[in-house]
Amino acid sequence: MRLTTKGRFAVTAMIDVALNNGKGPVTLAGVSERQKISLSYLEQLFGKLRRHGLVDSVRGPGGGYNLARDAATLSVAEIILAVDEPIDATQCGGRENCHDEGRCMTHELWSSLNDHIFTFLRAVTLEQLVREQRAKRADTTVLQDQRGSAKVAGETVSTAAL
Repeated sequence: MRLTTKGRFAVTAMIDVALNNGKGPVTLAGVSERQKISLSYLEQLFGKLRRHGLVDSVRGPGGGYNLARDAATLSVAEIILAVDEPIDATQCGGRENCHDEGRCMTHELWSSLNDHIFTFLRAVTLEQLVREQRAKRADTTVLQDQRGSAKVAGETVSTAAL
C-alpha cells in the first residue's frame, strides 16, 4: 500500500483542527503555518473533507473550519477516503487483472493486507491521535531551567517535587 502525501496531509491537518477546535474556527492559514503544508493544497483537501461531512466551514471574519462531528467518531480511514486516497496494496487496484488480464498469484495476499490495513485505520480515531499529541506536548512542557526549577503547565515548581 502506498499512502501518498494527500492522505498524510489530510490526517495531519485534521489533527491540527481537532487540537485547536475549542478555540473557534481554525483557519487554513494557521494550519498551513503550523504544519508547513501549502495553503492551496489545504484548500483542495478541505473542500473534499467538507463535501464528505468531516468539517464545517465558517465564512467571514473569524471564519475557518470546525470538525463536523466529534473526533471520537472520525476514523483515519474516513479522512483518507474523503480525499480520494485509495487504500490498496494490490497492483491492479482490485480489478484482478494484474497478470495477463487475470489474477496474479499473490492477489489474495495483497487483498488480505488491504483488509487488515483498512480495519486498522477504521479503528484509529481522530480523538486517539489528538490525545497522543496532547500527551507529547505535555511531556515537552516540563522544561528544566538554570535555577533548578521546572515549568509545568506555566507554573514554576521545585525539581525536588518532580
